[in-house]
Amino acid sequence: MSSTGSGAYEGFSAEERAAMKDHAEDMKRAARRGGSRAEKAAQAVQEVLAKIAEMQDSDRVMAERVHALVTAAAPALEPKLWYGMPSYALDGKVVCFFQSAEKFKARYATLGFSDLAQLDEGAMWPAAFALTGVTDEVAAHITELVKRAVG
Repeated sequence: MSSTGSGAYEGFSAEERAAMKDHAEDMKRAARRGGSRAEKAAQAVQEVLAKIAEMQDSDRVMAERVHALVTAAAPALEPKLWYGMPSYALDGKVVCFFQSAEKFKARYATLGFSDLAQLDEGAMWPAAFALTGVTDEVAAHITELVKRAVG
């Protein structure tokens, strides 16, 4: 949410409003899906892959790699769109997500985890990670995090 230097509330940024519209569209699209559970899941995967294909080059490359890593590490997670971004859910509830740098005009993409992810370590632990590339070392870390997240 935006505020002025004096702390006065200015409302949501254009990027935040766009994300909320994306979320409403995601929900409408999911409600319109027909067919069996497997057919609905296949449609959701296609929507995620189409969204990834629309991303800028660097974001697209990272999102494709993250998608492959998450789906291989935790086949129980179902890909779906969440605020217009690829996410991975268990029983319909998002466990982790990829947010492109372009989406919020940030200098890095983000791999985030919801409070459902079982990443707890003591009294404090990271729930989001900045991504500027997905090297083999980063891929191994993502795989380990995703496996831990689903238990």
